[in-house]
Amino acid sequence: MIRIPILHAGLREAFPPVHSAFDEPNGLLAAGGDLSPQRLLDAYRHGIFPWYSTGEPILWWSPDPRMVFATDKVHVSTKLQRWLRTCAWTIRADTAFVEVMRACAAPRVQQPGTWITPAMLDAYTTLHKLGHAHCVEVYDDTALVGGIYGVAVGRMFFGESMFSARTNGSKVALVALCRALREWGFPLLDAQVASPHLVSMGAFEVPRDRFVATVATRVAQAGIVGSWRDRLPITQASGLV
Repeated sequence: MIRIPILHAGLREAFPPVHSAFDEPNGLLAAGGDLSPQRLLDAYRHGIFPWYSTGEPILWWSPDPRMVFATDKVHVSTKLQRWLRTCAWTIRADTAFVEVMRACAAPRVQQPGTWITPAMLDAYTTLHKLGHAHCVEVYDDTALVGGIYGVAVGRMFFGESMFSARTNGSKVALVALCRALREWGFPLLDAQVASPHLVSMGAFEVPRDRFVATVATRVAQAGIVGSWRDRLPITQASGLV
């Protein structure tokens, strides 16, 4: 039987230390609590994130190892570079946060359910309104064809989910986000756990203790709080090459 530390909604209690997380399932740290802005931001500052399904309590995770991108080393394949040169798509930030989250929550092949519950949508929309959660959107004319969202704390960005409604939609969003973060002095983008797609784009794993130490340094630095709407350094997909 797994005995998970229980957090209580409304109380400002500390998370358990991340080294106490379970090995199996990898990174499970605690259950319960709430999705208030204060608790969510505290979680990210300690290398912790929520991930659970409808009907479950809130589950908090800090897996070991951790998947990250170096924002100056995201991989753009030769094929993608050729395609981007003639791409007429445009890129925006923080103009359709709820739409991006809903698109990320939509059912996918071999993944009929979603962990982006209505409660998660409400919680991250609140973080967005407070200037902490952000999205990058990709458009073909007026159609939203790709996007990514996550949370910025200090000079650290924690990616949550991305989607493609057209081939390369999420890749364009990810590359645009990394270019912006690099420009703004964010060296790392947290990608949480490994997947073949992330690896193909240049993500790599680091030990949890190193990740948490890096996060502690980066979240203490002055960040960019507020809308990113007019801040993106590149607004045309063709400008990513």
